[in-house]
Amino acid sequence: MPIRKGCKTNIKMFFKSKKVVPITKDNDLNQDLAIITQMNQEFATSLDLNETLQTALEVIIKRINAQAANIFLIDEKKQVFQCIASKYQSYLDEYEIPLTQGVMGKAVLQKKCIRVGDVRKDVREIAEFYFDLDNKTNFTTYSVLCSPLIAANECIGVIHCLNKKTSSKLFEENDRKLLETLSAPAALAIRNAKMAKELIDKNRMQKEIEIVGEIQKTLLSKNKDEDFPIAGINIPAKVVSGDFYNFSEIAKGIYGFGVADVSGKGIKSSLLMSKASSLYRCLSKTIFSTSDLLNLLNKEICETAARGMFVTMLIGIYDSNKKELLLSNAGHEPPLVIDKDQNFSNFSEAGPPLGITSKIKYKETTTNFSDSSMYIFTDGITEIRDPSGDMLEVEGFQKYIKKYQHTPNNKRLKLMIEDIVKAGMIQKDDLTIVTVDSVK
Repeated sequence: MPIRKGCKTNIKMFFKSKKVVPITKDNDLNQDLAIITQMNQEFATSLDLNETLQTALEVIIKRINAQAANIFLIDEKKQVFQCIASKYQSYLDEYEIPLTQGVMGKAVLQKKCIRVGDVRKDVREIAEFYFDLDNKTNFTTYSVLCSPLIAANECIGVIHCLNKKTSSKLFEENDRKLLETLSAPAALAIRNAKMAKELIDKNRMQKEIEIVGEIQKTLLSKNKDEDFPIAGINIPAKVVSGDFYNFSEIAKGIYGFGVADVSGKGIKSSLLMSKASSLYRCLSKTIFSTSDLLNLLNKEICETAARGMFVTMLIGIYDSNKKELLLSNAGHEPPLVIDKDQNFSNFSEAGPPLGITSKIKYKETTTNFSDSSMYIFTDGITEIRDPSGDMLEVEGFQKYIKKYQHTPNNKRLKLMIEDIVKAGMIQKDDLTIVTVDSVK
């Protein structure tokens, strides 16, 4: 049967319309797949957070055809959004936005991409747009797309697109779906870059801490190989130490020594320790009164130490010519003295720690010292614990002193600590011991 002319035209138009629509959709789909692939490739090769963010925004703005876009990450401690990347909207890095505010808060709460077609009329998704941000940044918002950045089931922030570059300036539903698709690889890339940055910062900080630890070691006196009446050992609980000791021969047969323990742990304590040790090393060369020396140290530490920090310190001068010890104690552990018959005694007189009050005047005590050894230590040794959790305490420490008392002092302390460790003791705090042997 012949086909009429009119029918031919209709059939031609029908096939034409069915052919054109899929081509457009396929092109859009292919373009989006290409963009996602490109983003994944570029993100995979970049672990620089700033570079990753700027790349993400450029790609997204171009595809969405937006006037401006920015990325806010969540600060969990402060419970705010912080802008860490922005394109074509200024001053955002100066403001912190509460997590409950505006479209961003809604997107994070619902964990879905939100579109506000017209911020002044559209109340289907959000009752009130956060206009305060426009006022602060001198920007006029007409339409918003906001997608949460979700990686490993954790929302780390949002991508915020503003104003479509069309005559209406309004985003449509297809734009919302597209941003939701593009935000997934962006979230993963940002999370990876953020983790890489944190790891780099952590490694850098660890390296700096190790350098501080090495510097601290140079502040400690080195034990002498020859017959010298004083020896010391310091074992930090971590990389840096809040303990300090120093000793030297300040005149023929006269020896000065000091042992200190800074309150707390970490970098603050180690810095205060370094300051106290430097002051002691400098002042002890010219001041031969232990009380005067403690008074000067206390005054300086009171002026500069952070609130709540203090230093316990014992300093002394041993005159081997007179067989005398001169001692002053600022809140430190009472030193132990063992005589030739292995009987123990201690010096208990002490003032408050350094850094508590500048009005204190420290006292000094002179005592005879012959055929004996004195052990000055920090509580890291007496508070060391066995596997059951019981502390060594002073009585336990005395047993090790007796065991190694007749070993030369430059080896004695090391052997003592090795024996304690072999017994399964667990160190929780910095450990310092200084021994002063009377010269025969």
